[in-house]
Amino acid sequence: MYTNTCKHCQKLFKSRRKSYCCKECADIDKMRYEQIKAYLRHFPNSNAYQLADALDIDVYTVLKYVEEGSLVVSKGEFEKL
Repeated sequence: MYTNTCKHCQKLFKSRRKSYCCKECADIDKMRYEQIKAYLRHFPNSNAYQLADALDIDVYTVLKYVEEGSLVVSKGEFEKL
């Protein structure tokens, strides 16, 4: 049994595996993740600050998705058009 902290409501909860979100916040988590994915499809070179500002969420929330492996950071090169 793992004792986890929900990344949304900061509540402690127990589960059989490592988890980042409690059952009560699972819908919020899925909705935010889908919003982030949709935004990144339109603006693929965005950083955490741009995502947070555009979607009105905390930078902390975006960084937690990166930490848990749901989002991947990539480094690219920009070219002049």
